[in-house]
Amino acid sequence: MTDLRIVPVAAADDGALLDWQHVHNTIVPPAALPLDAVRARAGRNRLCNAYEGDVLVGCSTVRPPQGEEAVATVIARVLPEHRLRGLGTALYDDGLAHARVLGAGAVETCVLAANGDGLAFALARGFAETERYVLDGENDLWIDLRLSGWDRG
Repeated sequence: MTDLRIVPVAAADDGALLDWQHVHNTIVPPAALPLDAVRARAGRNRLCNAYEGDVLVGCSTVRPPQGEEAVATVIARVLPEHRLRGLGTALYDDGLAHARVLGAGAVETCVLAANGDGLAFALARGFAETERYVLDGENDLWIDLRLSGWDRG
């Protein structure tokens, strides 16, 4: 990893939205999103794209803290051909830093069970499984995880 840039996505920037959509839809095809849904997410959450030089390598989502525990969700996604080079860790660390700024009392993530790399990544960083489920009318298994030992910093 030499020239990684993590760039927030603005809801009005169609190019950046399309980049985020490409990574998201490649990593989680059962939850593929049309551009309008990505734009709506950009209005609610912090979406970022990761570029190594000019090459799109990943994206992230930070959902703001919710509920009594102020639980934030941090999701880092790296395209398969760019994995195992520290890019996911950089995206994840950036997302955690943003969750801290937002005052998160706890951090969770969500992984498509078929994404073994993503699940291994989360478990290696101290996340523990809290729930497995299949969405109504769907067949794909999802896993929710919570970060153990979260420190608001």
